[in-house]
Amino acid sequence: MEIYTMTNTHEKWEKTAAFAEKCSWGAGKYLAELMRKDFFKDWERVFAVFEADEPVGFCTLNEKDELDPKYPYTPLIGFVFVDELHRGKRISEKMIKAVLEYAKTIGYDKVYIMSGEKGLYEKYGFSYMGDFESIYGGKDQLFVISI
Repeated sequence: MEIYTMTNTHEKWEKTAAFAEKCSWGAGKYLAELMRKDFFKDWERVFAVFEADEPVGFCTLNEKDELDPKYPYTPLIGFVFVDELHRGKRISEKMIKAVLEYAKTIGYDKVYIMSGEKGLYEKYGFSYMGDFESIYGGKDQLFVISI
């Protein structure tokens, strides 16, 4: 298993975008669109997990993800997905650790994530902050971890 920290110049960028576009999660298509439109800022990254040279999971680190821009919290992990056939191997945990390591190298001491999942991110060390407005009009849970 390899975890790649990617920008749009990475050799596995398009393969990851194609995987995201065809994955079972609807948000994958949106991520693929963002990747192909060069949406990400200089420091933002897409993380992808490959096994046998095939993508099996992805996530992002960016400024706001789905958090309403009026809140001061940044950066956020987003688009966390692992293919169903590869779940149960702690791939999400390994991706999140890679994201946290990267965030620390670029000067962050906290990282946030929004999620509707209860009990998932707490097991990785995140703490619930409350329900915050998203860019989609509703509210979602915001979690934080110090790194």
